[in-house]
Amino acid sequence: MTSERTRTMPVGVVVRRLPGVTRWQKWSWRPVSLLPGAKEADWAVLREEGDAVEYHAATLSLELHRTDTEAYLTALSDKVPSIYVVMRPADETERDVPMDVMFLTASAYEGQDYADASDVMVEKVPMPPGLIAWIREFVEAHHEEEIFIKRKRDKKRIDLVEDGVGDPRIRQLSDVYRAPRRKPKDTLQ
Repeated sequence: MTSERTRTMPVGVVVRRLPGVTRWQKWSWRPVSLLPGAKEADWAVLREEGDAVEYHAATLSLELHRTDTEAYLTALSDKVPSIYVVMRPADETERDVPMDVMFLTASAYEGQDYADASDVMVEKVPMPPGLIAWIREFVEAHHEEEIFIKRKRDKKRIDLVEDGVGDPRIRQLSDVYRAPRRKPKDTLQ
């Protein structure tokens, strides 16, 4: 086991702009691929094809923590291993950029937590093979399988006497432990 607790790599996010399908949304923005080890970028155009344009939107650092290896294994075991990219609409008065790429994570659990929020867009983007190998190596170095231990009941003695509970000599208004008294049957004779 190595002593490093975290590992970091810069990862570029490629966002594709397509024409919107409704009249209320002019453009559709979606992250489509990742560039491991990319340099800094600020919405640099990579490719144009008709109305479709691909941008190198941002380069963020992907951090791996040794305490989250179970979540990384969950993401790696998907049919298509993916990184979760979190984006939100940018303030139009602030910049010309339509979306802010806020965060990216390899943790399936953290991606699900962000997906529960309504103010952000979370997309799964397939991992390139080099990124899969990098994460798998980190997980193999740090993952410790947690052993399931079934909880057992306390070995408490139940034959001990509690003072006053159920004792007929102590006058009580109600006692949940006392058996109900038998009423004498009404007889005709």
